[in-house]
Amino acid sequence: MKKPLVGALFTVLLLGAGIAPATAATGHDAAATDTVKTKLSPKAVNFAGTVALSNCSGSVVRTPGSQPSDPALVLSNGHCMESGFPGPGEVVFNQPSTRSFTLLNASGSGVGTLRASKIAYGTMTDTDISVYQLTRTYAQIESSYGIKALELNTAHPVQGTAITVVSGYWKRTYACNVDGFVYRLKEGEWTWKDSVRYTSACQTIGGTSGSPVIDNATGKVVAVNNTGNEDGQQCTDNNPCEVDESGNVTVRQGINYAQETYGIVPCIGTGNKFDLNRPGCALPKP
Repeated sequence: MKKPLVGALFTVLLLGAGIAPATAATGHDAAATDTVKTKLSPKAVNFAGTVALSNCSGSVVRTPGSQPSDPALVLSNGHCMESGFPGPGEVVFNQPSTRSFTLLNASGSGVGTLRASKIAYGTMTDTDISVYQLTRTYAQIESSYGIKALELNTAHPVQGTAITVVSGYWKRTYACNVDGFVYRLKEGEWTWKDSVRYTSACQTIGGTSGSPVIDNATGKVVAVNNTGNEDGQQCTDNNPCEVDESGNVTVRQGINYAQETYGIVPCIGTGNKFDLNRPGCALPKP
């Protein structure tokens, strides 16, 4: 999995989903991508609202129901948390944190530092997400920096959608399409459900873990980047494998993946507070 960057030795290991060169896109994929890019070029995705962590990437996010006066949220991966990788079945919930994040503007320049008050939610079970609650509200961030939060999409991603992975850590973007969905993505001890598989153009690298995956047409976040098969191994750390409903295993070396984020929305209620008992919330509970 695109593990976090902790010193030079981990640069290759961390969240660098797809460090190995990915296979070339098929003619159909390439044509579709070119067509969509042409249509959407006026709405080019930028870095505004993304953040750089000490070891990963992330973004300031909101739900459709979030209010300007609500404490802002930062989305990244569960494996990017400062407390280390949560084990299978482990959920971090409302744990105090003072982690800092560098907020980026549209061009990718750091414009300020945001600080967490807690890890509102984090896990590597079924998905790979961490959501930090900040000490500042959306209104305060917009007033100070002129930057709005990215909105989480409420619907399941769609195959073929043109997307951009935006890394605040590297200040790089990766453009490709949603190639499909994986029933179960298994990597070492962890298993993730209904993961997004990119077309081969998104050759993300270490440090891109936690990057928002943005739908080019809407500008909304549809997933969070988290891993890729680097060496062609089967179901090992940094080499996730795909498992279908019949238990058949497929290995795609050089292909990278993300975890859907629409399922986060039903779990966030008034005041941007996580409530895992809200209707429609299916995130794992502590």
